[in-house]
Amino acid sequence: MISFFTKKYFLVDYLKNFVDIHNHILPGIDDGPESVEESVQLLKGFGELGINSFIATPHIMPDYYDNNPETIRGALDLLRGELARQGMLHIAIEASAEYMIDHHFETLLDQGEGIIPMRKQYVLVEMSYLQPPLNFETAIKKAAFQSFTPILAHPERYTFLHKNTGQYRRYKEMGVLFQLNMLSLSTYYGKTVQRIAHKLLEKNLIEFIASDIHNIRQLKRVKEIQIERRTWKQLLPVLEQTTRIFY
Repeated sequence: MISFFTKKYFLVDYLKNFVDIHNHILPGIDDGPESVEESVQLLKGFGELGINSFIATPHIMPDYYDNNPETIRGALDLLRGELARQGMLHIAIEASAEYMIDHHFETLLDQGEGIIPMRKQYVLVEMSYLQPPLNFETAIKKAAFQSFTPILAHPERYTFLHKNTGQYRRYKEMGVLFQLNMLSLSTYYGKTVQRIAHKLLEKNLIEFIASDIHNIRQLKRVKEIQIERRTWKQLLPVLEQTTRIFY
């Protein structure tokens, strides 16, 4: 489905066997699907793109989505059970989480409980879009001390960084890896986010890419994403690295 007239590539043409490491596909525990039926429909939509391997990352955000290993594994078991009942055994789903960096996250690190890493090493983190958490550096150091490698979800979406792009380099110096959202390659989150996403790719600051999909509407928008040849050359190694490390 390469568009020869616009000299652009459709992202979905290159997602077969991709491993999605950031998504909200588990039922009833955050702002993703409300029911197991909705989760299954979402997974069928992913399957149309050739994506059947997932690490589910529901929010852990006190006062909003107060999840823990028990609630996450309960939702995972429910979804796996329904997939088995429907004979959809080709779908592989593991569970981790998307951790809001706050004092609760530090508490989980201090207690050695509640952290569900990806591949026993990587921890997906997020923060407020409007301002950095005061304990960001402390939390990152604690995570590293416990041999966790932090992955910052969608760095292109934090508005307080848009006029202070030097901070991205400082995060890198702290050992933070970056995960780009697929939809940020389009104007879905706005033109500024799209511009920053491309800038981070150009500067080779992105290690991973993922969907961060919550619903069918967003998945349909992924199907529309077109990428110029120059951007594609920057993105392809990121796609390959994401699948290689998390397959």
